[in-house]
Amino acid sequence: MTTTPKTSVPTRPLGATGPVVSALGLGCMGMSALYGESDRAESIATIHAALDAGVTLLDTGDFYGMGHNELLINEALRTASAAAREQALTSVKFGALRTVEGGFTGYDGRPAAVKNFAAYSLQRLGTDHIDVYRIARVDPDVPIEETVGAIAELVEAGHVRHIGLSEVGADTLRRAAAVAPIADLQIEYSLVSRSVEEKILPTARELGIGVTAYGVLSRGLISGHFTRDRELAPGDFRGMSPRFQGENLDRNLDLVDRLRAVAEAKGVTVAQTAIAWVLAQGQDIVPLVGARRRDRLAEALGALDVTLDAADLAAIEEAVPAGAAAGARYPEAQMAHLDSEH
Repeated sequence: MTTTPKTSVPTRPLGATGPVVSALGLGCMGMSALYGESDRAESIATIHAALDAGVTLLDTGDFYGMGHNELLINEALRTASAAAREQALTSVKFGALRTVEGGFTGYDGRPAAVKNFAAYSLQRLGTDHIDVYRIARVDPDVPIEETVGAIAELVEAGHVRHIGLSEVGADTLRRAAAVAPIADLQIEYSLVSRSVEEKILPTARELGIGVTAYGVLSRGLISGHFTRDRELAPGDFRGMSPRFQGENLDRNLDLVDRLRAVAEAKGVTVAQTAIAWVLAQGQDIVPLVGARRRDRLAEALGALDVTLDAADLAAIEEAVPAGAAAGARYPEAQMAHLDSEH
């Protein structure tokens, strides 16, 4: 069964220098890109429902649907209540270079490009500032100090409130933090993606940097809703993801079946258990849930009512041990862009 969500979502500080945000954020990417067709009206209704429930953090990227996602958020905020607009915080990734056909050709972290990307995002979002701004992947040709320095200048000018990072390793995290205060690191973290625990998470904690965890359901893989015979729509990222291929998918869904037994023993769903596990890893971690529909959002919010005690956490660990997932989290070419994996 799905636990009834709270009417008001609890909050967590986003690092030592960042804003206080809802304990769950809404990742909006799937409303515009990478998971096949989405319903615009339902997407906006889902954003409204999230805001009404007390979710304050909306996460996007300027390259999600080539600006589509920012325009969608703009529309959702314009048509939301004044109170909802007032509480909403935007977290924006930039830097990805795209082709007309939708391909990715690299990342641009040059200071002039940073300010150019920001100008376009502010226009699309219909706002005078971005709450947290971050490059999506480190540009290997531009020192991170230069990219962060450019965002710091945007902060000084009032166009950005806080600086974030995305998918960077511990060394890069330190270099960036030496330039300006970093609110949070956005990185994939879930029961089946735990490499962050070795060096990156301890470094972030040492530096007072929060974590916004994406992929907490591993793109639906450990949601409890994905089946072996599911037909993926054209353009769905999962059609190329190693974890969704052949024997890897079978092995990974076997893990989900084991997790389901733990969830059912508590009377909650698989997705709620997986989200609750990330929530339980520390008050400095804010999971992002990529719900595209109100029913999935309601289920995700129900994770806030799930308390995992030591026995529960041990049972989850036994069901899905660290490193148990089959397949990398991205295709090889995209893994090469992850500073966090080097």
